[in-house]
Amino acid sequence: METLTPVISIEEAPISLSVLDCELRFISCSHYWSQEFGISRENIVGKSFFDIVPNAPTELRQVLENGCNITKKLIEEHRHILSNGSTKWYKWHIKPWKQQDGNIGGLIITSNNITKAKRTKELLIAAENVAKMGGWDLDMITNTIHWSHITKEIHEVPMDYIPSLETGINFYKEGEHRENITRLIQKAIDYGEAWDTELQIVTAKGRELWIRAKGMPEFVNGKCVRLYGLFQDIDKKKNAEIKNAQIKERLDMATEIANIGIWEMDFITDTLEWNNEMYELYGVKREDFVGAYDTWKAFVHPDDKVRCQQEVEMALAGIMDFKTEFKIIQPNGTIKHIRANAGVFKNEVGKIVKMIGTNWDITDQINTQLKLDKSKESFKGSFESSAVGMALVAKDGSWIDVNDSLCISLGYTRKELLKLTFQDITHPHDIDNDLNHLQPLLDGKGDSYQIEKRYIHKEGHIVYVVLTVTAVKDIEGNLSHFISQVMDISSKIESKKKSEELLGITKNQNNSLLNFAHIVSHNLRSHSSNLAMLSNYLIHEEEENERKVIEKMIKDASESLSETVAHLNDVVQINTGAKDQLKEVNLSSTIKNVEKNITALLSEKNVECDIKIDPTYNVKAVPAYLDSIFLNLFTNSIKYSSPERQPKITISSKKKGKTVILDFKDNGLGINLERHGEKLFGMYKTFHEHEEAKGIGLFITKNQIEAMDGKIEVESAVDQGTIFRVTLVSE
Repeated sequence: METLTPVISIEEAPISLSVLDCELRFISCSHYWSQEFGISRENIVGKSFFDIVPNAPTELRQVLENGCNITKKLIEEHRHILSNGSTKWYKWHIKPWKQQDGNIGGLIITSNNITKAKRTKELLIAAENVAKMGGWDLDMITNTIHWSHITKEIHEVPMDYIPSLETGINFYKEGEHRENITRLIQKAIDYGEAWDTELQIVTAKGRELWIRAKGMPEFVNGKCVRLYGLFQDIDKKKNAEIKNAQIKERLDMATEIANIGIWEMDFITDTLEWNNEMYELYGVKREDFVGAYDTWKAFVHPDDKVRCQQEVEMALAGIMDFKTEFKIIQPNGTIKHIRANAGVFKNEVGKIVKMIGTNWDITDQINTQLKLDKSKESFKGSFESSAVGMALVAKDGSWIDVNDSLCISLGYTRKELLKLTFQDITHPHDIDNDLNHLQPLLDGKGDSYQIEKRYIHKEGHIVYVVLTVTAVKDIEGNLSHFISQVMDISSKIESKKKSEELLGITKNQNNSLLNFAHIVSHNLRSHSSNLAMLSNYLIHEEEENERKVIEKMIKDASESLSETVAHLNDVVQINTGAKDQLKEVNLSSTIKNVEKNITALLSEKNVECDIKIDPTYNVKAVPAYLDSIFLNLFTNSIKYSSPERQPKITISSKKKGKTVILDFKDNGLGINLERHGEKLFGMYKTFHEHEEAKGIGLFITKNQIEAMDGKIEVESAVDQGTIFRVTLVSE
């Protein structure tokens, strides 16, 4: 540590220098200091450092406040933000000075404005980051390599990574890239040749990158002592170049395959360049072609020459794009139809300098279009004169055109129909079916479909048709519209409906007769058997009280017989279907009446009856059918009762929605449903060897229940009994 000598002239120091006391007040400063901070030397003495440098950063303030306690020279770099918002960088040299007694008297401070250097460095770093360009340096004497931070970023290694020549080379992709860089480094060392090349590396994270590697050797006394250079990430640019090359290759291949000619007209040199396909289109050899605008005009057909010239001039004037079609005459006289597109290109002052475009042969398309036009004319004649309704329908369902036959079938004029869509006049129940068939055609997955559907006539009645829809595609294969053929089959449908109605009436009448015959043979026989048994009891009964009971039972049986005869009269009236004869019938009363009719039979067989029917349950039924159903279920349970136990019949009911469900359960012989389930309700089907089994009862029962919109189901197990579950409409 040196002691300040008074003879030193601080004012004349050739640097920005100041002397402070321990209170950080100015003792003196150089002319350069006062100029740097914009204050005269006379006004600075005795003032605080922080008054002269008010924008000193906090870090510098802390260093200076402790400055008289330091024992060695300090160097600090700090950014100062000025009051106007601008920035300056200073490098501060801070050193304590001693008095003659050896005590520290204050600080000697020099300042160096390094703003320009800092900004230059920042710009350099920014440029490196933007360009993704780093540096490297190989000392051949010490065999040490230095990589800049950008170079390390490109290699995706940590900032503390220390490379070597071997590891650096190993980053290059194995194969030709690694071999090339090895060869280039060796040539630089041996022959002093610099290199600038593009290669691929594999980063520390396994990514393949294209880089630009540039290297230069440095020789001393004929010996290479140093290699240094630049290292740049060009992956995006290189991949774009590769992709563009691939695109160009594909474009060249596509134009060759599609026979698309490409031309370029240079207006500065008045030269016209063609690719190979242009020569083929125009039927001329390359050596016979004079590359000039007039040469092309000579090929254009006289009919189109003037128009083409005008279109070129309008394109050059910016009035319209050059998109046109014209005919050419090849040297052998063949006429070709050409479609042409082109764009104009200007120089930096806005002058048109060239025109680039394409030509391709559309002769086949033109000829096809001519044939198509003729076909359209033919189709139009057939369309108008067809006796079958026909329509052209757009993809959205609107009518494009309709013929007279369709208008007559639907009752609309052509003008009225063209304002509607097919959905507007389709029966609501048929729209979904029609659209479901139409969708595959819209999706390109079909060509046509045919369905039966209904339209609504203008006057409101239904028109039955057979609809055939065919998809029509344009020349590129895209769906254009549909052709609909509408064959009116209303008269056929009406005839069919009348036939089915007559057949239904006949079937219902046959069912009624069959039911009537069953009721007569089954119900009346039950009544007569009941009366005969009661009469026999009365003849042999001597006890007066018992005779009175039997007489009452005979009277009840007679009344039931009369009621059954009345029901038979109802059955006779059923000639067009049971549904028209449905009445509201109380379920409990009907079952109890049937039970009363067979009292003697139940008594004779010692049958226990447990009837649990809600007395409020009513059903929609034909009374005679309901009597017959319950009578058949009762007698079946008695007929097929088990000899091993007392017969028991349990009848219960429940309501479900708009129906009443009746369970008719017995403990009889049961039915093997696995064996007989499918034919259980068949006519003349029997499942037990019983002398009275006819195989008609369950058939009739099912027929009667279904005639009243009901259903019957069965659950049964052999020697355990059977449950017949009858569902009847209650509302």
